[in-house]
Amino acid sequence: QVQLVESGGGLVQAGDSLRLSCAASGLPFSRSTMAWFRQAPGKDREFVARISWSGGLTNYADSVKGRFTISRDNAANTVYLQMNSLNPDGTAVYYCAAAQQYWGSGYSGYSTWGQGTQVTVSS
Repeated sequence: QVQLVESGGGLVQAGDSLRLSCAASGLPFSRSTMAWFRQAPGKDREFVARISWSGGLTNYADSVKGRFTISRDNAANTVYLQMNSLNPDGTAVYYCAAAQQYWGSGYSGYSTWGQGTQVTVSS
């Protein structure tokens, strides 16, 4: 069964940090581009960060660049999102996604999605 399971969300204050995790199973994780997206209430799902299969390439949305870091552990089939200096604009459901033979930020290119984890940042 192909599955992505996110964890690590919660309620934090502005300026705090959180680390999200996404555990993958049933897919060729070490050959997959992995990404994080987020969706705030009333808004479209937006790209946050992506990482290549080897971890050698990463890319971030301008809104999180310098504050968020994506990483992966292929031995553990897990991808992470370290979020520092969070602000209320970061309040959203964060989704992990996987893609094969795709290196891009469009959500339509990702075929496997997790159920999401809620991040709420209070001011």
